[in-house]
Amino acid sequence: MNHSPLFYQAGPALPEVSHADGVRLWDASGHEYIDGCAGAIACNLGHGRRDIRDAMLAQLDRVAFTYRTQFENAPAVALGRALVELTAGQLDKVFFVSSGSEAVESALKLARQYFVARGETQRRRFVSLRPSYHGSTLGALGVTGYRPLEAPFDALIAASLKVAGPDFYRHGDADDASHVERVLAETRQAIEAAGPESIVAFVLEPIGGASTGARVLGQHYLQGIRALCDEFGCLLILDEVLTGVGRTGDWFAYQHDAITPDLLATAKGLGAGYYPVGALLARTDIVDAVMAAGGFQHGHTYAGNPLACATGLAVIEAMQRESVLDNVAARGRELEAGLASLQARFAWLGDVRGRGLLWGVELVADPDTKAPFPAEENRFARITALARAEGLLIYPRRTLDGVAGDHFLVAPPLTIDADDTAELLERLARALVRFDREVAAPASTEALGVAR
Repeated sequence: MNHSPLFYQAGPALPEVSHADGVRLWDASGHEYIDGCAGAIACNLGHGRRDIRDAMLAQLDRVAFTYRTQFENAPAVALGRALVELTAGQLDKVFFVSSGSEAVESALKLARQYFVARGETQRRRFVSLRPSYHGSTLGALGVTGYRPLEAPFDALIAASLKVAGPDFYRHGDADDASHVERVLAETRQAIEAAGPESIVAFVLEPIGGASTGARVLGQHYLQGIRALCDEFGCLLILDEVLTGVGRTGDWFAYQHDAITPDLLATAKGLGAGYYPVGALLARTDIVDAVMAAGGFQHGHTYAGNPLACATGLAVIEAMQRESVLDNVAARGRELEAGLASLQARFAWLGDVRGRGLLWGVELVADPDTKAPFPAEENRFARITALARAEGLLIYPRRTLDGVAGDHFLVAPPLTIDADDTAELLERLARALVRFDREVAAPASTEALGVAR
């Protein structure tokens, strides 16, 4: 029986963390791990950064908290300006929050209020992808397409219109371009059937996170969705909670694909694991319409507090000072090549996909049919346990709507160097060799529930 007062999810007892430095963590028993997934793809600058600590302490010595309706604070203004600059001014208004779920929730509410302010109150539905993940609060869960997370709350959430996105690994179309055109045509049909005049916004991650294992949607598809939003008069909300702030090799993933969103949610890497901070970025005209109609009817106690914003500003400044995006590009090429080499060794590594330092690896029982392993074998949990035994942390999930399929993410801190990248790949290889010996055998029960 677990006597801890804490509860999170079902699963075996976890080791207690002791300390961390750079891309490594140690547990209380002295075992060392490479952080191959930046925690929850959040610790973008690694652990134990003195410069981030010093910036936080300096702010603590001034003031840690002020409420946004009582004072403005310099760190919030500076961080807001920095974020606007990172979008080259395409998104020029910022609303701070404390988490990714809050950032997405804020985007949904701002989008709805925008149309209410314009007198288009019939717009009350969102469109999103299945599978997808956008957060755990009820609004964000409504646009999430991941059955185990949705099912207990079906009666409580306002579910979005769910459509399929492109799947460049599993599709059976003549080529990728034909596949994208078919998916876009089906999306158009679904929106037209629902009534384009009822749609507030299309919500998507430009590169999937945990729900799809770094599935890259691609420029052709994203530009097609942008065009549909423009045609139907709805907004495009990009969820860059995971991909934002340098993870893919640019400040935001959308910048690879020559599109511009109307609203953007980001978090995780903005605080880099040092303090909770997220942001909603928006176009000025959207914000102006809402403010003129009485203001944004939304907010959080800790939104834009000085300590959070000082941390986020220190993170961005460190990334700029150290040319971290260049490191992401270089290490990303090494990681891609190493994962491709492992894929060639193990037939059950069905697909390797991603960009920058966000890579997904999908496991399949049959590489020809691409059939997943039986769901009850929990292979995603088993591979995680084997990697942990080799001193490597990876981030696993189910690929096919959360009910089947297995994948894991490799997404280390953006500051990882070449030697540690090579060591990460070596530890992963050892785990895969052990997994290979077990592929024909029932999965061990020791790891069940590790990462639901």
